[in-house]
Amino acid sequence: MSASRLFVLIPCAGSGSRAGSVGPKQYQRIAGRPMVEHTLEAFRSLVGRFEGIALVVSPDDADVGIVLPRFPGPGEHLLRVGGPTRAATVRNGLRALRNAGAGPHDWVLVHDAARCLVTPTQVEALIAACEHDPVGGLLAHRLADTLKVASPEGRVVRTPTRADKWLAQTPQMFRIGMLLDALERVGDAVTDEASAIEAIGLGPLLVPGSAQNFKLTYSEDFALAEALLRSRRTAP
Repeated sequence: MSASRLFVLIPCAGSGSRAGSVGPKQYQRIAGRPMVEHTLEAFRSLVGRFEGIALVVSPDDADVGIVLPRFPGPGEHLLRVGGPTRAATVRNGLRALRNAGAGPHDWVLVHDAARCLVTPTQVEALIAACEHDPVGGLLAHRLADTLKVASPEGRVVRTPTRADKWLAQTPQMFRIGMLLDALERVGDAVTDEASAIEAIGLGPLLVPGSAQNFKLTYSEDFALAEALLRSRRTAP
C-alpha cells in the first residue's frame, strides 16, 4: 500500500461569480500570471512526485487553451468532464483518472484551483502525514477568531467554543477508490471531499496548514494574494 502512486486533481470548472470578475476567476491574472498557473506550479515543482496532474474543466471551456497554452505537458491531463457542482466535477475527474489507468488504491490530492498560494512544503507535509493513514486527510487551519451563530434576523444566538474548530483547506488526500465511492453515495450536496468521507462514517486526518493557503473567493482576496505572491518573489 505504501508504494501506491500519487495523482493530483484540480477542479477548475467553476464560474467564480462571487469574485465579481469577468470570466472564470481561476483564469484572472495575479502577479503577472493566471491564477491557475500559480496553483499548478506548486505541484509541478515537486518533480517526479506525482504520477499525473489533472486539470478538470467544463466541456465547453474555450479559455483554458488560451490561458494555459503549454498545458498539458508531460504527465499532465486536461479533462473536459467538469460538472455543475464541485462534487460532480471531482467525481467525473476521478472516473476519468480510473479510465486512464489509476488504481483504486492510488492516492489523489484534490486541490482548489483558487488556492493559488499553497506551497510545495505544505503539499509535502500533507503527503507525509497521510500516506500511511488508513483514511487520508486534509490541510486545515485552526480557527483563530471568535465564532458566532446567527438567528434568521441576523442576531447572535450563541458563541460556540473555537477550541475544536478548524477551517478546511486543500489539498485533500484520499484513496481514489474510497473517495469515488463516497462521492457516488452522497451526491452533489457536499462542498469538499472530506465531507463525503465523513458521510460514509470515516474520520479524515487534520493536517495543520497555513492562513496563507486561503481560497480566493471575493474581489478583495485578489489584492491580498497579489501582495503575498510578489513578496515571495523578493524574499531572500
